[in-house]
Amino acid sequence: MKTHEVDVLVVGSGAGGLATAVAAAHRRLDVLVVEKEPVFGGTTARSGGWMWVPGNGPAMRAGVEDSAEKARTYLQHEAGEHFDAERVDAFLEAGPKAVSFFEDNTNLQFDLGPFFADYHPDAPGGMDGGRSIVARPFDGRELGSEIRRLRPPLKEITFLGMMIGSGKELLHFFNVMRSPVSAFYVGKLFMKFLYDMAFYGRPMRLMNGNALVGRLAKSAFDKDVPIWTHAPVSKLLRDDSGRVIGARVERRDGPVEVIARKGVVLAAGGFPQDALRRKELMPHAPSGYEHVSPAPPGNTGDGLRLGESAGAVVDTTLPHAAAWVPISRPVRPDGTLGTFPHFVDRSKPGVIAVTRSGRRFVNEANSYHDFCQAMVARCREEDGEGAEPAAWFITDHRAFRKYGLGFAKPAPVPFKSLIKNGYLLQGKTLADLAAQIGADPAQLQQTVTEFNGPAARGEDPAFGKGTTSYNRSLGDPEHGPNPCLAPLKDGPFYAVRLYVGDLGTFAGLKTNSNAQVLDEGGKPLGGLYSVGNDAASIMGGNYPGGGITLGPAITFGYIAARHMSSAND
Repeated sequence: MKTHEVDVLVVGSGAGGLATAVAAAHRRLDVLVVEKEPVFGGTTARSGGWMWVPGNGPAMRAGVEDSAEKARTYLQHEAGEHFDAERVDAFLEAGPKAVSFFEDNTNLQFDLGPFFADYHPDAPGGMDGGRSIVARPFDGRELGSEIRRLRPPLKEITFLGMMIGSGKELLHFFNVMRSPVSAFYVGKLFMKFLYDMAFYGRPMRLMNGNALVGRLAKSAFDKDVPIWTHAPVSKLLRDDSGRVIGARVERRDGPVEVIARKGVVLAAGGFPQDALRRKELMPHAPSGYEHVSPAPPGNTGDGLRLGESAGAVVDTTLPHAAAWVPISRPVRPDGTLGTFPHFVDRSKPGVIAVTRSGRRFVNEANSYHDFCQAMVARCREEDGEGAEPAAWFITDHRAFRKYGLGFAKPAPVPFKSLIKNGYLLQGKTLADLAAQIGADPAQLQQTVTEFNGPAARGEDPAFGKGTTSYNRSLGDPEHGPNPCLAPLKDGPFYAVRLYVGDLGTFAGLKTNSNAQVLDEGGKPLGGLYSVGNDAASIMGGNYPGGGITLGPAITFGYIAARHMSSAND
């Protein structure tokens, strides 16, 4: 069998794996990244790309007042009895250093989301903005021929394949029919997109998670770090003492034993596509198949199984095994079902959510994680334990054409095909719509009537939609008196069916503050590290803010590299 020797072997090519590789290579370690799929980037390349890092450089330079103590208070409140003080303190200490390291030594540059609030900003230690950063847009041409191996973004959250940034850029797209400035802005971007598609076959203006991976990959290639694709790891190699010393990699030209002198890092993206572990850890998916994930098909829990084979332990004690998000299922041209995660439309005025009963159940503008918890709880209450959770977003014609709904885009984009293929339900009246979703017409009418009166005044006495800075940050800033509230008045009315999905798994390998994987006794397994969603989340099963998977991923990648190189900076 062929052998290959390096200092560090990284298993997985998302943000956590690539951050580890880049940081280790900068410290003059010989690094190899292996990826089972034909493209690199993992779930990160499909994601929004936000990173939650309190005390980050961009925020400090913008004058944001924050501290590690304040962030610790917030995380302790969010995690409750699952607060991991040792790892949280390591994250808060190293996070700003990691951001500065990438800014100063790599192609990874950041933009601040100054009004991107924590998801529970009114909780002790919560902030109205400043802790979430995103990779600056990146020109894919800088990757040269390697751009062909970069995983494309999730198609359903693009516009005809064009990536759209959050914040002001997204507002331009919403206002394209009402503002000449927005129309010019969007038209210019669209012309560039058409040019890229004609000459390169894909968009070259990389945004969000695609920009994060693109920048990290460019940094890796600049530091002579190879990324082997089509290269799954079949087993870990251990010496007589039990120390992990490498792994067997199944390349297309034959297996290779990769010896790793300093360590093997598991960063394979968790288990969102592992039906067996979903069945075990997700109560809303009793067979493992009721759950829907936008994660790549290769994220099947390889890292967790590899860790367990070496004596590691998966932490299954967290109250939530994953970061939940409501998902709808648009029909692709080939007849298969896509996945559309609902991030923004939940907060728009004129949009509510109901279950089969026809009743609201949540502040729709709260975090997607909180939304799904409420959805599951209400469906259990109404339909009994083990029933598949189901809910619908409902809106009227005015709000629908102004903001869109899920995969259905706002005017002037046509939508009749989405009604024809069943993704979008349309009813002339609320009673017509209720019949299509299986709800009681009288109850749905009563729900909307009770909502409309207060909504017209900018109030939601039932659930408080629009009462927090996070709620309002995703509403319509030009709509008053509450950017998240408007009555549903004029038909036709529209609905989209929702399923419980995830943005990454929380249950993962137990690790310490150095990102070392632990055995059953809590001792480090020599030579084995884990970062990203292969490691148990430090958030205690909660979702405190935008980027709480990727922020710790790049931070603990930095920490792991620091530890493997025996550095203390």
